[in-house]
Amino acid sequence: MLGLRMKKGLVLDNVVLLGRTLEEYRRYFALDLNSWRGRRVLDVASGVSSFCAEANAAGWDVTALDPIYELSPEMVEPRCEKDLDLVIDRLPGTTVYNWEFYQSPERLRGFRERAYRTFLADYRTATPERYVSGSLPRLPFVSGAFDLSLVSYLLLVYQKQLDYSFHKQSILELMRVTRGEARLYPVVTFEAERSEYLARFDADPELTQFSFDEVPTDFEFLLGSNRYLRIRHR
Repeated sequence: MLGLRMKKGLVLDNVVLLGRTLEEYRRYFALDLNSWRGRRVLDVASGVSSFCAEANAAGWDVTALDPIYELSPEMVEPRCEKDLDLVIDRLPGTTVYNWEFYQSPERLRGFRERAYRTFLADYRTATPERYVSGSLPRLPFVSGAFDLSLVSYLLLVYQKQLDYSFHKQSILELMRVTRGEARLYPVVTFEAERSEYLARFDADPELTQFSFDEVPTDFEFLLGSNRYLRIRHR
């Protein structure tokens, strides 16, 4: 199911099942943990991230969306460790990462394990409305359902696997269900190269109803990943 080859960094042929924590999301998207409490937040392609579980426990109203949510916890769990092993084993020799935050592959593994274990515990007991099965570029929500939509490590980073048409249709759909703003992280590919789609968004006549701004963050793992893309209705 997963093909992987190494150039400067990890190049993924398919999306891997790696989870991220609330702390990582906070850094990715420069989230103010107080300002979004009480408003509806959508986490797209959430996978086995613990953001939804941790944020809801902190009083947020977060809905997670991913195609894996059609599967039982017992079917998801074995893939978590398998995909994590696959990626960690291929990190030695890569040259596109800044290890200031994670410090080592072992500490990175700790974040990923904590994320998927926290996710699984919540996934086993949460109501169906919290974890919704679905995927871009079609979302199973009414228009304007969310104040904030987040997409991490899917759009832009998988530029070679997901073409421009997919990105454009995904943005149109994200903004249909989002009355506030959407944030995409990072703005570089897995080879730490700035996505070529960013310039095309601004020039696309079908996207003129949105503004696109790159916002600095205080986090960088992939080199150049210290920005997220903010999309707003004009």
